[in-house]
Amino acid sequence: MITTTAVAATIGMSAAVGATANAAPQVGPDVSSHQHPGGASINWFAVRASGQQLAMVKATESTWYVNPYFISDSLAMRAAGLIRGTYHYADPSRPAAPQAIFYATMVLGQNGILDLPPVLDFEHSGGLGPRALAAWLREFFAVLEPLTGRKTIIYTYPNFWNSAMAGTREFADHPLWIASYRGGSGPQMPRGGWNTWTFWQFTDSGWLPGVPTRVDLNRYNGSIAGLRAYGNAINVFGS
Repeated sequence: MITTTAVAATIGMSAAVGATANAAPQVGPDVSSHQHPGGASINWFAVRASGQQLAMVKATESTWYVNPYFISDSLAMRAAGLIRGTYHYADPSRPAAPQAIFYATMVLGQNGILDLPPVLDFEHSGGLGPRALAAWLREFFAVLEPLTGRKTIIYTYPNFWNSAMAGTREFADHPLWIASYRGGSGPQMPRGGWNTWTFWQFTDSGWLPGVPTRVDLNRYNGSIAGLRAYGNAINVFGS
């Protein structure tokens, strides 16, 4: 997944989480097979001990790929006490409905207490124009959300949404996970009708104890109490 915050600042923020858990932005990584070079493991207990509160893991891509570390990572995240999320990497060159079913089949068991809503990683057009892409998204959500009972989070980045989606406001009712590495106190927001962001991926080159390679880091736009409430699957379509 897609200006980098300094590592020292990230470490300092992680330390601050414990002291100001109900006020400070909550920090956590998202991972895929790239964080397992040569088959190396992630020590999720060390990640949690560093102050991270949440973690997200790639589950599926298109209709053919399952992250080989998805099950082990997701189980270890839960064992370590992290609020857990999963994501599907969209392939708009293939039909949306089978991808939604494929993703839901793999992650439906991760729809309990401290599990975040499903995420669609949406950053490639698959050769489709804005109208066709919007139709693809509508179909994906129409199939996935009755299966999960939760409103899907959209992961994207400003330039993609502004160009490939022509800045459509149609999906502003879905929570936004925005990738923006410009630095500063907040992300660059896309056009699209969102008044705020839910998650902000602020770097793709962070370092964390327990992770053997560089890793994406994210902030939640709220308190730890709010994050824990959000990671509660009982809030059907309210989350």
